Amino acid sequence: MLTTKIQQSIRTSYQNLQYQLDNFIPRRAQNYLVAEITKTLCGQYHKSNRILVAEAGTGIGKSLSYLMAAIPVAVMNNRKVVISTATVALQEQLVNKDLPLYRRITDKEFSFILAKGRQRYCCAEKLASASGVDGGQLAMFESKPKKKDIDQLELMYKKLAENKWDGDRDSWPKPIKDEIWQSIVSDKHSCNNSMPAHRNCPFQKARSELDKVDVIIANHSLVMADADLGGGVILPEPENTIYIFDEAHHLPHVARDHSSAAASLKGAASWLERLNQSVSKFAGLADAKRVGRFQNELQSAIQQLIPQLSQLTTRFDASQFEEKRYRFEHGDLPSWLEEEAKELKQISQKGAQATAKIADLIAERLKDGEIAARLAEPALAELGFYLQRMDNLAQVWKLMAEPKREKGAPLARWLEVNDEREGDFIVNVSPLEVGWQLDQQIWSRCVGAVLVSATMRALNSFSFFCHQAGISEKSDSGTQFLALASPFDYQNNAELYIPAMKYEPQAPQFTEYLIEKLPKLIEDKQANLVLFSSYWQMNQVADALSAQFIKKGWALQVQGETSRSEILKKHKKLIDSDKCSILFGTGSFSEGLDLPGELLKNLVITKIPFGVPTSPVEQAHSEYIESRGGNPFLQITVPDASKKLIQSVGRLLRKEQDSGRVVILDRRIVTKRYGKSLLDSLPPFKRNIEY
Repeated sequence: MLTTKIQQSIRTSYQNLQYQLDNFIPRRAQNYLVAEITKTLCGQYHKSNRILVAEAGTGIGKSLSYLMAAIPVAVMNNRKVVISTATVALQEQLVNKDLPLYRRITDKEFSFILAKGRQRYCCAEKLASASGVDGGQLAMFESKPKKKDIDQLELMYKKLAENKWDGDRDSWPKPIKDEIWQSIVSDKHSCNNSMPAHRNCPFQKARSELDKVDVIIANHSLVMADADLGGGVILPEPENTIYIFDEAHHLPHVARDHSSAAASLKGAASWLERLNQSVSKFAGLADAKRVGRFQNELQSAIQQLIPQLSQLTTRFDASQFEEKRYRFEHGDLPSWLEEEAKELKQISQKGAQATAKIADLIAERLKDGEIAARLAEPALAELGFYLQRMDNLAQVWKLMAEPKREKGAPLARWLEVNDEREGDFIVNVSPLEVGWQLDQQIWSRCVGAVLVSATMRALNSFSFFCHQAGISEKSDSGTQFLALASPFDYQNNAELYIPAMKYEPQAPQFTEYLIEKLPKLIEDKQANLVLFSSYWQMNQVADALSAQFIKKGWALQVQGETSRSEILKKHKKLIDSDKCSILFGTGSFSEGLDLPGELLKNLVITKIPFGVPTSPVEQAHSEYIESRGGNPFLQITVPDASKKLIQSVGRLLRKEQDSGRVVILDRRIVTKRYGKSLLDSLPPFKRNIEY
């Protein structure tokens, strides 16, 4: 319910904002966004479905808007706020800039913390085993570790024991290799809060802090990991949470990745063999009267799984694979593999259950003081490693064995050649659509949700996003939709220039023509960004033009040659010295790159960013749409390109006083029927189109 206290608190923070920000300009769009978020979360539009989907253009100040609206509502109703982002950069901005600023302007006391997933923390017991400190075996390594790796693990153990490191991967001064980290990473099986020794584990320490705060900054992946566990395991339970999804356009993809599973055949047989050798050792630590049954079940499962998985590798012919991949059309498996999958599902589930039971029995004895921690802890850490793999194997075969669905999209199923092991294959399964799952796990359970991004619509419609994210567009659903234009003066400050071109991008001569055309479009003594749709084309053009650019005194930097931060540092230095700086980049430079003011004046987009359905999931999705009489190009590819193109042109104007030019070298935007929709969904630049 919207109370006068909530309204007064929001009004106070907004009034205080002008004293905290230099050159503060009140924005109607920001005011409106704050009001709509507040009304939605207080149930003004719908008693139970309190969801707002908002596209807020650059410069509106959306992060401050949702902080000013959501935090008072949550604090006064004793609710939690989870703010979820897609990028580390936005998390850092919220923690270091936006939340401290909001804290200075609000009359409400609140606390906040950055939450990370379990996989960012080490397990103290695994670290003790892996470093050899407790005399434990290095069972968690795929292959024998090198001496320098053991030295690093010993140093990490020492720093953790001395409280000079908090066990967070990101706070270790140097990057930690993946294979080292995998041997010590915390997991839900080995890091158990019910055991006294684990209450001071890095993850448990961090997790206990989450219960005490009002606002938690997370990422989409962590929210989905919590949802997959049933909600309320890592983060607060959805029933007591207001979710803010910033950069929400990424959420469906993250959700889909979380629902996917993959496991190799020979690789699984290999670790199952190692587990088989250790079963008696683990069982010996549990209650002898109760463990026998589970020991027999686990050994029986392993002895069936190893030959079945190994034998499966002989049934597939890698020479028939395209680019080392074989996708099962429409998700349909041959009948022999269907039967095999059903069997493997049952056996792997039994094996996973038996492994979990043995771990529980050891943990019970440890808790009751019947076994020494120095014996139980390393065993549970090692067993946790196997249990994680067992669960994953069971999930793969559960999805492979799932019968064809009567309604909705099928599962994408495919095999890949495993380059790390000769004659091995990786079995992959992924859902195509996850909207119903997001609805079950989050939308139908949470107190309220705000989904916001600068690029939420595709072709001026929310439909594409809503279908992907499982949000109802029906008028009686109560979901609110809001599209707020950026406050920037596009007509006077920016031009969209589409020059006459001899060739369209699909022509074989296009790359050569780009090499000829680009130098004429570069602005001297200015900041230039050229976006390509492929690394190959970018590098071809860069190799051909670098000598010519040097001759003109122009500095060229190409994405991938050094780190992004180094490229941007050099770019700023050049622009501050009135030099011409040219950046060449691909897709990742078209989103999240912030070049305000003089740091970007001339943006050249070589091609409409159409995605080619190369991944098995995309291919399967296209196939599914075609099977229902649809057109995957118009239903998936064009809307997706629309969003990417809006993101790309969004690099130009970052602040109200910014100005410059966008050049699009893809004539399809004016020659094709779908081009008009793409053009009309761009900001209202002053247009200059050559014919």
